[in-house]
Amino acid sequence: MWDYNDKVMNRFLHPQNVGEVENPDGVGEVGNITCGDALKLTFKLDKNGRIADVKFKTFGCASAIASSSALTEIIKGMTIEEASKITNQDIVKLLGELPEEKMHCSVMGMEALQSAIANYRGEESPVEADDDHEGRIVCKCFGVTDTKIRKVALENKLHSCEEITNYCKAGGACGSCLDEIQLILDGLWKDMVPKQEGSSGAKSDFIKLPLIQRVIKVQEVIDDEIKPMLERDGGSIELVDLKENTIYVRLQGRCATCPTANVTLKHVVEDKLREFLFPELVVESIK
Repeated sequence: MWDYNDKVMNRFLHPQNVGEVENPDGVGEVGNITCGDALKLTFKLDKNGRIADVKFKTFGCASAIASSSALTEIIKGMTIEEASKITNQDIVKLLGELPEEKMHCSVMGMEALQSAIANYRGEESPVEADDDHEGRIVCKCFGVTDTKIRKVALENKLHSCEEITNYCKAGGACGSCLDEIQLILDGLWKDMVPKQEGSSGAKSDFIKLPLIQRVIKVQEVIDDEIKPMLERDGGSIELVDLKENTIYVRLQGRCATCPTANVTLKHVVEDKLREFLFPELVVESIK
């Protein structure tokens, strides 16, 4: 039994905007019943170009129903331009949270909205475009392409196969594609590193920066890359000090008392800071 919060359970038991809009302006269909999840989203605009009515039909679990209901609540009253900026993270935010293993339901909602907007505009669905000629099937069980894996990873800052499975199901059945998924992720983030370093150049330049700038960069990596990962398991982290190439941190929450805290320190915190800043950084924990 999944551990759903009250917001998710309420939208599962009492979903809003269920059904199908008559003579809709936009229609989006994503997923596949044979794979366990499918969603159809329809909407109609008022004379001012705002979404006056939106409904959904879904074949899926409690998370799929709750995510779809939340999505319709979010976009009702929006313009097409405003709705086009909605992401799966906006859906999760309204729900409070979703189990990591069910994040793909929020992604399915976002993709249904994108497809419906593309339908309204007379364009090809971006979901279908991702899986078209440029996409190569990596997960044959769920029909997920390398293009979609990269897109989902970039949008949600995913670095592991387990995260990819949670967000788009790839690798969640037979598991034969897991090695290839990890290779795609490793290549993706390796290519992204220079862009994240900015105009300062190579990683070695980090150690030459003034102390305050190094502290700022370390804090950015902690806030953007490390803290969200720890918070998913009830933990957190605080930057305490920085001396030369040694970073002192304090693990908090569940991480502070976890028997594998040292593994987290070295294989999550230290690895991430080395990846984004400087390969010879050392992380030490302070109680």
